[in-house]
Amino acid sequence: MLALVVDVPESDAELASDALWGLGVVAVEERRGAPGRVELWTSLGDDRAIVLDAVAGFPEHWESRLEEIDETVADTWRDHAVPTWVDDDLVICPAWVEASFAEGVTVLTIEPGSTFGMGDHPTTLLSTRALRRVVDPAAGMRVLDVGCGSGVLAIAAIRFGAEHADAIDISPAAETMTNDNAARNGVADHVVASTALLQEMVGPYDVVVANILAPTLIELSIELLRVLGPDGSLIISGILADRHAHVLEALQPLRVVQVDELDGWAAVTLQR
Repeated sequence: MLALVVDVPESDAELASDALWGLGVVAVEERRGAPGRVELWTSLGDDRAIVLDAVAGFPEHWESRLEEIDETVADTWRDHAVPTWVDDDLVICPAWVEASFAEGVTVLTIEPGSTFGMGDHPTTLLSTRALRRVVDPAAGMRVLDVGCGSGVLAIAAIRFGAEHADAIDISPAAETMTNDNAARNGVADHVVASTALLQEMVGPYDVVVANILAPTLIELSIELLRVLGPDGSLIISGILADRHAHVLEALQPLRVVQVDELDGWAAVTLQR
């Protein structure tokens, strides 16, 4: 298994960690590096080219490298995984955790593999809540999940009543895990996962959700606007609560309908 190691000055550790979470990592381990520096250990899958491309935009003084590690050791975090409550009647449960829930609780069962997608990161929680507000079960909605990771948001959209969800991600592991999780949650006939680029997707979509980094949201802004239907909702996250005005500017003329914040992160719902 490949570990991504990002070596940064101590003063940049929190910022770099946030950047890694935004890329879709499952966990970040902080280790002491050379004097005045910190090493952040994580994983973005085993495709070297994809991992290196993902961090290519990091500042030059953040030094990145790949390390081979023992996969059995890397998976010890699973021993501490617990269900994550999105709302009082909605929970995301790790696939290997045995738990029982009260009648009426919607349970999303997720296996992340090497993808981003345990469902416990603030941006995923916020995006899931926003999705629940905008999905109309009576409307036969089409949803696009951009940067799907393990497919939490695409699967949630179907469970909320959407008719179809396309889920795209640059990682081949994300395609596999999303399809597996869709089957695990009984929605395989309604979710199509792929490594297609956003530029290849044909809209219009009633809902587009993009839980990705701010620079990527800006880069994809024209395409996000293109695939969004005339009465559709765009949900963006992966952005900091106090630093996303530049993203909203790139998505004009969409108007902000709602902003949700949690632990310094934000999810913004926009409409035409």
